[in-house]
Amino acid sequence: MTTELKKEAVGMGSEKKISLASMFHFDVKTYTMILALVSIWVIFTMTTNGDFLTSRNLSNLFRQMSITGILSIGMVFIIIAGHIDLSVGSLMGLLGGITAVLNVWLKVDGILAIGITLVLGLLIGIFNGWLIAYKKIPAFIVTLGGMLVFRGILVGMTKGTTVASLDPSIRFMGNAYLVDGVGIFLGLIAVAALVYNALSVRKLHSQYGLAIPPMSVEIAKIAFAAVVIGLLIIILNSYQGFPVPVLILAIMAVAFSYVLTKTVFGRRVYAIGGNAEAAKLSGINVTKMTLSIFAINGLLVSIAGVLLCSRLNAASVAAGQNAEMDAIAACVIGGASLMGGVGSVGGAIVGALVMASLDNGMSMLNIETFWQFIVKGSILVLAVWVDIATKNKR
Repeated sequence: MTTELKKEAVGMGSEKKISLASMFHFDVKTYTMILALVSIWVIFTMTTNGDFLTSRNLSNLFRQMSITGILSIGMVFIIIAGHIDLSVGSLMGLLGGITAVLNVWLKVDGILAIGITLVLGLLIGIFNGWLIAYKKIPAFIVTLGGMLVFRGILVGMTKGTTVASLDPSIRFMGNAYLVDGVGIFLGLIAVAALVYNALSVRKLHSQYGLAIPPMSVEIAKIAFAAVVIGLLIIILNSYQGFPVPVLILAIMAVAFSYVLTKTVFGRRVYAIGGNAEAAKLSGINVTKMTLSIFAINGLLVSIAGVLLCSRLNAASVAAGQNAEMDAIAACVIGGASLMGGVGSVGGAIVGALVMASLDNGMSMLNIETFWQFIVKGSILVLAVWVDIATKNKR
C-alpha cells in the first residue's frame, strides 16, 4: 500500500461514525454490573442510615474485597480458558493454615513462612494443571476432589484448633495502612497510566486506519475515572490511610490485566476458551497453556491465603469456606462467561466488590446467614442468565 493510500485509509477510518455505545464500550453486562453495584450501595446506605458510606466502613469493605478480588483474578483466567476451579476456597484456607503453623508452631520467620506458602501454592497449582492438561481429568473433578482433600489436610494439620497469633511481619500484610502521601502518589500514577493508555490506543487505531473516538470523549472518560480514583483515595485516607491489602490487589490487578490483554499469552488464553481445538490447530500448545493458567491461579490463591490468615491473625478449619463460590460469582457478575472465551480482570474486580458489598451490607443489617446465601446465590443465577441471554442475541 502506498503512502497516499495509507493516508486515505486513515482519513476514512477517522471519519467513520461511532455510536455512543462503541465510544464507551458499553454492553448489557456492563450496564447490569454498574446498575447492580450502585443499587446495592444506595439500598444499604438508606437502610443503615448512611453508616454504609462512612469512611471507616468503606475502608473495611475494600480490605475485605481484596481477598475475594485476588481469588477472582486467578479464577477469571481459569474461566476464560473454559475451565472451573472449585478448590480455591479450601486451598486458600490450607495455605493460610500452613503459614500459621510454620510461624506459630514451628517458629519459622514470618517472611520465610510467607515465601514457603507462595511456593507451595504455585506447586499445587502446577499439579492441578498437570492432572487436567496431561492426564485429561476434567477440571471439575480434579478441583472438586481438591476441595475435599485440602480441607481434610487443613483439619488434620491443625488438629481442629485455631492457630494464633502471628508475627508482626505477617500481620502487616492484611492489617497495615500506608501514610496519606502514598495513596495520593498511587492515585497520580493510576491517572497517568490511564492517559498513557488512551493516547497509545488512539495512536494504534490511527496507524491501522481504525475508527477513533473524539478527543472530548477520551477526556470525559479519563476525567470520570480520575474523579472515581480521587474519591477512593480521599475516603481511604480519611480513615487510617491506604490499606496494604488493597495495594496488593491493585498491583495484582494491573499486572495480570496487562498479561491478559497486552501479551501473546493472554490472547492464547482467550483463544483456548473460545475454541480449544481451533487453538490447537493454530499451533498453540494447549496442554502447556492450561498448566500455566492453573499455576498462576495457585500462586494467586496462596497470596489470598496469606492475606486472610494475616487479617484474622489466625488460621482456622473454617477459613476460606465457600470462598470459591464468591470468586466464581464475582467473575460471572463481572462479565466472564462460564462457556469460556470471555472475561476480564477489571470485571472480576468489580464483581468482587459487588459480592463484598453484599456481605458487608447484610452483616451491618444483622441479616440471618441463610438469607445471605439465598441473595448471593440468586445474584449468581441472574448473572449467568444475563450471560446466556446476551450470548443468544449475538
